[in-house]
Amino acid sequence: MFTRRRLLISAGALGAFGTMAACGPNADSGDDSGGVRIYWWGGDLRNGMTREALGLFSESHPDLPVSPEYSEWTGYWDKLATQTAGGDAPDVIQMDEAYIDSYGTRGSLLDLESVSDLLDLSDMDEDMLETGRLADGTLVGAPLGIGIFSVGVNPDVLDQAGIEMPDDTTWTWKDFGALCAQVSEWAASAGEDIVGLDFLGTDAAELGMWARQSGQQLFPREDETLISKDTITSFLEYARELIETDAAPQAAAQVEDAAAGVEQGRFATNRSAFHFQFHTQIQTFQASSGSPLKLLRVPARTSGDHQMVNKASMYWSISAATTNPDDSATLIDFLLRDPEAAKVLKIERGVTAFPELQTEIESVLTENEMVSLDFARDMQAEVVRPPLVTPTSGVGFGDEFSRLAEESFFGNRPPSDVADEILTQLEGMQPEA
Repeated sequence: MFTRRRLLISAGALGAFGTMAACGPNADSGDDSGGVRIYWWGGDLRNGMTREALGLFSESHPDLPVSPEYSEWTGYWDKLATQTAGGDAPDVIQMDEAYIDSYGTRGSLLDLESVSDLLDLSDMDEDMLETGRLADGTLVGAPLGIGIFSVGVNPDVLDQAGIEMPDDTTWTWKDFGALCAQVSEWAASAGEDIVGLDFLGTDAAELGMWARQSGQQLFPREDETLISKDTITSFLEYARELIETDAAPQAAAQVEDAAAGVEQGRFATNRSAFHFQFHTQIQTFQASSGSPLKLLRVPARTSGDHQMVNKASMYWSISAATTNPDDSATLIDFLLRDPEAAKVLKIERGVTAFPELQTEIESVLTENEMVSLDFARDMQAEVVRPPLVTPTSGVGFGDEFSRLAEESFFGNRPPSDVADEILTQLEGMQPEA
């Protein structure tokens, strides 16, 4: 089951080269032998789409055999770590933001600029491409698509409550909290099991957003500032205020809902007006709820300063140990840039980072899928520089933050005390200069 935490922080608690567990029962050892081995994780929809796209590749490249390997998220990283440690890594690897630095800095991923004659990324937005680089500038990941942290809204719930759609270009966190409390107040008087916001306060992606809006970062570059204790404290206090004003449920109910799985939670079952997620996830909620869900900017600490960023949804990387670098680059280039492949893959892995392909796929997208594409396009005029990818030293921060934040969340410790410990954890996880 995919919980919200897995979707938002991509299992940041796991070490890329952690316990070398045997590959799990969900693993697929491949359909063919020889050629380029490509390995990815995902659900049944992604598996089917990817295999269809690989079929197109085989039709146009009959002399270049492809051996697919697929796993659900459970077991994916254990298997990859085992293969990499044993010198048997797949040639082409679907890579995640939480792990790319871990694998890259250990020399396990190929410099993609060494195969730039076959893998053409020149038309990709430069800031987006930068998210695939290590601190030393080595390009080890080709971003598959754009994911933008955003607010999902259920217009039907707002209509029932008699509340107008908010102006997300100007709203602040104070406005947002008041609006969520208004929804919850209406629901209580109407006898409806509905809340304004389902949950907020224990996820590192949320803290990262709050930090950016404060002019800070969780893992700053040399020209950026580390998040301060005051900023962490203010975030924890805001999360408590949402509970105290009934804008969001009590802590235990929020934690339970967050663990329920995407399709069983409040937002997916029309029982909350708002929900935070990366924007392409709205498709899953649309399908589960049957409602015309929309996307909004995140509220701002200072009106108008949302600090929206493009996050690489995931990457294609090439193993540094591959014996087929040219063939691997050819395959990735096809999956990223071929118009027919793009129409098959659509935006399941995120909105393609190649603008010309966004136009190509419009004809095959549903109305719900266009919500994600249109939002990504609209945001490109205002997105700011993406944060540094999670360094190897910081892979475990997501779980550490969740553990500590819950102590404030449940009222067991003052937010200021918890903020001290969170900051200490972060300071100890900063990469060495």
